[in-house]
Amino acid sequence: MTPDELLDAYAQMVLIRRTEKAAHDLFMSGLVKGTTHLAAGHEAVAVGASSALQPDDYVFATYRGHHHALARGATPEECLAELMSKATGLCQAKGGSMHLTKASSGMLGSYAIVGAHLPMAAGAAWSAKLRGSGQVAVAFFGDGATNIGAFHEALNLAAVWRLPALFICENNLYMEYTPIADVTAVPNPAADRAGGYNMPAEIIDGNDVVVVHEAVALAAERARKGDGPTLIEAQTYRHFGHSRADPAKYRPADEVERWLKHDPLDVARARLEALGVPPESIVDRDRRAAAEVEAAIAAAKAAPAPEPALAFTDVWADGGAAWRT
Repeated sequence: MTPDELLDAYAQMVLIRRTEKAAHDLFMSGLVKGTTHLAAGHEAVAVGASSALQPDDYVFATYRGHHHALARGATPEECLAELMSKATGLCQAKGGSMHLTKASSGMLGSYAIVGAHLPMAAGAAWSAKLRGSGQVAVAFFGDGATNIGAFHEALNLAAVWRLPALFICENNLYMEYTPIADVTAVPNPAADRAGGYNMPAEIIDGNDVVVVHEAVALAAERARKGDGPTLIEAQTYRHFGHSRADPAKYRPADEVERWLKHDPLDVARARLEALGVPPESIVDRDRRAAAEVEAAIAAAKAAPAPEPALAFTDVWADGGAAWRT
């Protein structure tokens, strides 16, 4: 990545971090109902990967998917309005925190059922291969999904059919509240399984946006050339508990401290400084991100509630709600 590209990536990560902080604050103030799963600490995975993809590539994410929606082009206002059940939300209040979707940007959804979207990504990759479109389908998933049957089924089929797919595990060490190491026979839950499907795998620092960008760029190039899928295990860490209701007291204090010292924003900032990017340029991007999120909060609060009739739109491809037989 060039210094300018890295500065843009840093700014996007800051924007995501501030949007997530806004989501947390809005939940705590009662303006968002239900729950949410914040991805603070995972920003480098989303931004590094997205910066290495083409605009028409497909992305599938988990219920912890705010960062992927924003990295693929959703705005803070669209996301916060969606969380607040407003008509201006990304899905007009029909998706909420766990189902952010922006098909026009290739963000084909966030999925609450663990592992369910991996076969969907394989299907999208198959479509791209049949059409010869040159597109790549990317499935982001947590470490817990590696013990789900759909993970193994999707990897096997993608390998057999040499699909243009990337499987990117955001390994944050915990499957909800349980350490992944306590329930998994191999030390690297995703990468150590790839060999069983004759699939190349790489373990990377998921908190370094440059490392993520380079790994995904190489894997995407390989997929576009017809050389099949790749699995990337990005080691990262969430700054909060599993969900809003989780104080995460099960995590050792020294582990939390160690990972917080390896914050993706700090890593990117250090890289920028090493490249000679002026500190004022970094501060300026911080300020612009803060202003954008503050404006998004105000706009989302002022936005109208959705019309009830909207509940019957976007159900089928033609926009109707009639049952198909």
